[in-house]
Amino acid sequence: MVEVRIPISVSEAVKRIQAEAGMLGSEFVPLEESYGRILAKPLVAAHDVPSFDRSPYDGFAIRSKDSAGASGTNRVAFEVVDHIGAGAVSGKKVGKHQAVRIMTGAQLPQGADAVVMLEQTQESGAAADAEGAAISAAFTIRKPFEAGENISFRGEDMSSGEEILPAGSLVHPGTIALLATFGYERVEVAKLPVVGILSTGTELLEPGSALQPGKIRNSNGPMIAAQLRRMGVRSRMYAAAVDRLDDMLETVRQALTECDCLITTGGVSVGDFDLLPAVYEQLGANVLFNKVAMRPGSVTTVAVLDGRYLFGLSGNPSACYTGFELFARPALLSMMGAERVYPMQTQAVLGEDFGKANPFTRFVRAVYDGRSVRPAGFNKSNAVSSIGRGNALIVLPGGTRGFKTGDTVDVLLPGMEEGSSVWTL
Repeated sequence: MVEVRIPISVSEAVKRIQAEAGMLGSEFVPLEESYGRILAKPLVAAHDVPSFDRSPYDGFAIRSKDSAGASGTNRVAFEVVDHIGAGAVSGKKVGKHQAVRIMTGAQLPQGADAVVMLEQTQESGAAADAEGAAISAAFTIRKPFEAGENISFRGEDMSSGEEILPAGSLVHPGTIALLATFGYERVEVAKLPVVGILSTGTELLEPGSALQPGKIRNSNGPMIAAQLRRMGVRSRMYAAAVDRLDDMLETVRQALTECDCLITTGGVSVGDFDLLPAVYEQLGANVLFNKVAMRPGSVTTVAVLDGRYLFGLSGNPSACYTGFELFARPALLSMMGAERVYPMQTQAVLGEDFGKANPFTRFVRAVYDGRSVRPAGFNKSNAVSSIGRGNALIVLPGGTRGFKTGDTVDVLLPGMEEGSSVWTL
């Protein structure tokens, strides 16, 4: 008798999976190896940034009160008493109608409270100050300056003790800059899971094999491995399992002793050779669901055994790709304590009609150009070409109506470096 499966919504499937996520702990890695990892602890400013008042421009540091009354018809002169670059500190205290030539990033000298940008000055050689006293190495200005004008103040970017990034943040190039600013040589990050990949089916050949009648090459295994690499996650490939229950059960058991999570492709439908439901039963795994109201990939099945996920993804490539991005990737990121685990979402103008209604939510491989989105080509669940051509997924909610060119639709962007912290679909 064929098993009757009751589909649940995509949102409910995501909720059930995320409720089972457990973190794997943390480890320290060198700064230069931390890109793409997840911060295990908040990043807290170790000191003020900037750590001193400094000049954001090339120019002259002055006392603002000495510029009072300056105008186009009453240029005020200053004497240059020192010259410093970034990394140097002036030993001079700026006095009345004095200035220190200063470069971008240099510390403001004592006594100065404003910076005159170089292009706001005019060299004058010898000149006289407001009282008529002779000044050498002089420049003049034609406008008054306020105290604090053109100054980057200590702590204005970050102050000591301030939380800059929460735990769970992705380490990207900007994060690397922050870590380096505060002197981190080693960074505490979440441990990476080891994920097993098992493609099932006696019809599968490895990519280097010659085609044979009735056979196809295994594209799902390498694809999943690449999706994991995009996350920086390590994978372990297991030989394609033939459609024999004992063999498949033994391979799954071995994988679960060596991996934190197992992703299988194929074998989760209700055909005579779809054996993974029986494997889950014999293992005593808790099946979270075995049917989702989605196209493609409605037969996607997820189970949990001793804290380890078993993702049973469809053997059809497009369904397999979509199932990984919707379900496996968020779960793995949650295992790493990530704050943003879901695909980035946007909206775009639909570039093609989908006139036929569908009771299930459809995820269509697509090309998104920043404004509009269109299918990436052949889009049946067994399609491979649209995965290679696409960079997005169109989301078409299930219901009684179709969709027309020009409609505004939701779009998922699975290739983005960072995702979203909320699931809104």
